[in-house]
Amino acid sequence: MQIKVTHRRIKNLAIAFFILLASAVVGLLLYGITRRIPSTLYFRARQSQSMDLGVPATGEVRAAFQIGQDSSVKAVTVDLSRPVTMQTGQQDRYDMEVRLFGIFPLKKVDIRVIDDQELIPMGNPIGIYLESQGVFVVGIAEFETMDGQKVKPAENLLQAGDYVLAVNGMAVSDKEELMRQIESSEGRPVTITIERNERREDVVVWPVMNQSGQYKAGIWIRDNLQGVGTLTYIDGEGKFGALGHGIADIDTGTIVEVDGGTLYQTEIVNLRRGENGSPGEMTGRIIYDDGYVLGEIRSNSDRGVFGTCNEAGRELAERKAMPIGLKQEIQLGPAKIFCTLEEEVECFEVEITRVRLEHDNVNRGIELKVTDAELLRRTGGIVQGMSGSPIIQNGKIIGAVTHVLINSPERGYGIFIENMLEEGNS
Repeated sequence: MQIKVTHRRIKNLAIAFFILLASAVVGLLLYGITRRIPSTLYFRARQSQSMDLGVPATGEVRAAFQIGQDSSVKAVTVDLSRPVTMQTGQQDRYDMEVRLFGIFPLKKVDIRVIDDQELIPMGNPIGIYLESQGVFVVGIAEFETMDGQKVKPAENLLQAGDYVLAVNGMAVSDKEELMRQIESSEGRPVTITIERNERREDVVVWPVMNQSGQYKAGIWIRDNLQGVGTLTYIDGEGKFGALGHGIADIDTGTIVEVDGGTLYQTEIVNLRRGENGSPGEMTGRIIYDDGYVLGEIRSNSDRGVFGTCNEAGRELAERKAMPIGLKQEIQLGPAKIFCTLEEEVECFEVEITRVRLEHDNVNRGIELKVTDAELLRRTGGIVQGMSGSPIIQNGKIIGAVTHVLINSPERGYGIFIENMLEEGNS
């Protein structure tokens, strides 16, 4: 009797194991399929275009803003395991409900029909000066009082990444003004208005006199940032996009919210070649002079730095405008990048090795490898300062270089141009 029970238990355990294994396999399959389906797809207005997702699923396409169950609006079902051709009309927006084998819901895709757009690919080095929105808190500081005690007045009240907007109701725009407000408190509590995680709140800090006889709150602050990168594009109205990723504070890693900024002409003064484990770098000299201003910066986001060029900036655009290449049009294989290593913009060969239509990191949708022997000789591959170099394939601008693989400097990542334009056109 005991042997029969044991055998039954073994049989039940085996069945449970295979059920768990099958569930895990199905889960991984569904995850893999879902990652191959983008959340957003763009199509050009008034054109016939194809997409090939290659997934065992069907998509039901319907106007996104349909009200109620209007029977006059028909849904169109497409087979996503095969190439699909879509004929678009005017600018519009659609939803596509994706189902596995036409049965199990997988994902909803936002389909946007947009007017075709042409951009002038750049590749010029630029200097970026950003004015932060308020005063940026880098960290909390400890200091000694007149009697030798170590204090942190702002501890648990302020934190790295906060933006100080006002003190006692008076707006502050630079760190000097904030320091004056704190020092003039004479130890009385001050109400500091901050922005944290896109929410405003007031905190009360009691400044303490340091050993020099000055009242301090114990915070490290910064009110501007500078950096060097590459200009990606200029459109017909003079709007520009650069970097392909945001400028973050070096201490906190937080992308800085800006209240304006300036684009400057930059000279490449040094080029350090990249090696495995040690990324290379292009060093530029920013010329902070009115005669070298190229434009005004409007925003700094995870998709790049954006603004409008002045006449001097527009004069840098020497190439003809070219159409954008949407992510579903990108092919594995040869492509080109434009960047400046010395004085002029040069063209170098790369290879697109992978296209991630859906990726958690917007800056890594394109994987690429430098194949140009001259670029490999001079830089070892992709180096810091190349961020923003436009990527060209089949006569279209498809994206911009964003990152390098530290342990393999000939390899890197790029952002889709449509992701940059989502911010640049807003």
